[in-house]
Amino acid sequence: MREWWLLVGLLCIPLLAVYLHIPPPQLSPALLTWRSAGAFFTFRSNNIFYRETYGAVGSSDVVILLHGFPTSSLDWYKIWEPLNRRFNRVIALDFLGFGFSDKPRPHRYSIFEQASVVEALVSHLGLMEQRVNLLSHDYGDTVALELLYRSDHNRTGHLTINSLCLSNGGIFPETHHPRFLQKLLKDSSFLSPVLTRLTNYMVFSKGLGDVFGPYTQPTDAELLDMWTGVRFNDGNLVMDSILQFINQRDEHRDRWVGALTSTFIPVHMIYGPLDPVNPHPQFIFLYQKLVQRSTVSVLDEHISHYPQLEDPAGFLTAYFSFINAF
Repeated sequence: MREWWLLVGLLCIPLLAVYLHIPPPQLSPALLTWRSAGAFFTFRSNNIFYRETYGAVGSSDVVILLHGFPTSSLDWYKIWEPLNRRFNRVIALDFLGFGFSDKPRPHRYSIFEQASVVEALVSHLGLMEQRVNLLSHDYGDTVALELLYRSDHNRTGHLTINSLCLSNGGIFPETHHPRFLQKLLKDSSFLSPVLTRLTNYMVFSKGLGDVFGPYTQPTDAELLDMWTGVRFNDGNLVMDSILQFINQRDEHRDRWVGALTSTFIPVHMIYGPLDPVNPHPQFIFLYQKLVQRSTVSVLDEHISHYPQLEDPAGFLTAYFSFINAF
């Protein structure tokens, strides 16, 4: 009898999870301020959030910031003002399915579509003729490589890229180690609807905290803001679809790594070496072997997967040394 009740309980858990819908957290003052400072444009009937500020007078330089998974443009808040003092225009967006942008479902999310979102934003802002600098992180690195491919192959609507700076992105499938839950979500179509609903703040904060260094952990408020960004517009329910980017990296490795190894555009990598997702030294050794035209900045040994949040001063020093060199 005990085994029978256990079996019934196990069968009921997925059914309960499918229908479970816990209200998302309220937006914090920091998130409300961030959203009120931004705007929206429409991409294929979806609203895309972006933020743009004008900074350095007498400069025409533009930088576009491309965030990582599973967070949002808020990832750049610690370095926004210094960037604003260096560039005439600083621009960031929430990719489709992230942050304050729409999160359609069902939907086949792809790196190709996200690159088109960036191109559409640049067109919306009247910058198609402007040379732009791309600064990316994690998921944003792969979007940047698709933009680089389109630019170098002169595809219709492509950006004119002045420089590219990557940071801690899993651009090489052979050195990329996704987290356990990410593996489950990208490969388990049966479990995905259950897991996306069962994932809660405790699971999220534990998983995200594990990719920060032990001395550079985010605050509780920062973690809650990140989780709120995921939960906004039921974004937790599209995580499995977005995570197909890991499979896309495998499938299109030659296209994206090839673009990186063959480009003549100035490229730099800022790397937090304690990263468990792109571990040292395997990742950086392969990067330096394959991308010989790129320069590299390896940050302090305690810096992990989110270098712009964990060591904003070191990140900015590395980036400004690169961007001011040409």
